Amino acid sequence: MWEYLSSLAGELPYILQGSLTTLLVVFFALGLGLIFGLPLALGQIYGPLALNRLVRIYVWFFRGTPILVLLYLFYFGLFIALNLDVSAFASSCIVLGLTSAAYQSQIFRGALESLPHGQLKAARALGMSDTEGIRHIILPQALRLSIPGWSNEYSILLKDSALVHVLGVPELMARSHYVASRTTWHFTYYILAGILYLIITVLGLRLLRSLETKTRLPGYAALSHE
Repeated sequence: MWEYLSSLAGELPYILQGSLTTLLVVFFALGLGLIFGLPLALGQIYGPLALNRLVRIYVWFFRGTPILVLLYLFYFGLFIALNLDVSAFASSCIVLGLTSAAYQSQIFRGALESLPHGQLKAARALGMSDTEGIRHIILPQALRLSIPGWSNEYSILLKDSALVHVLGVPELMARSHYVASRTTWHFTYYILAGILYLIITVLGLRLLRSLETKTRLPGYAALSHE
């Protein structure tokens, strides 16, 4: 029993370092998804027909291709073909970020389409350009409405991040698997990994729920459905 507890105590810091790497992958992927997802949503709704079709193709490709395939395709295929020296960590963030952009674009698109259509016309009547109306009137509301969907995307990305160990990224699952294989206590360390994933998920969702509460406009949801 003492040997068992001693092993857990000794390996825990090593596994927790993997948790930090997992958080960094999710953080960068979410950020990249936001940077690309929002323009994709705007292009799909307000852009010309050609741009709308390009966005649909992008979303179709990244939503329809497994993460594991994309990781191999980019890291061992595209980056090598382009003679780019991209680390496994950066490749993982890029692949997860581009995939998240496809999903986030649809979250933002749904939020944008849920707003009353007359708001942009009202902005024009006030002398605003379409760009100013979207930036100052449409986007602030849409971003608030997107937070619940964004929370769900955080949970999905966190689970998908477990796949990046195939590229050699020393994240939570990779380190847990290494320790489990070395000690032969597979059940113990995989349970520990599951608990850590659960803790990270709950803490992240609580932060996002707090953000949703702080940015919520009282009575807005009820008015938007009238």
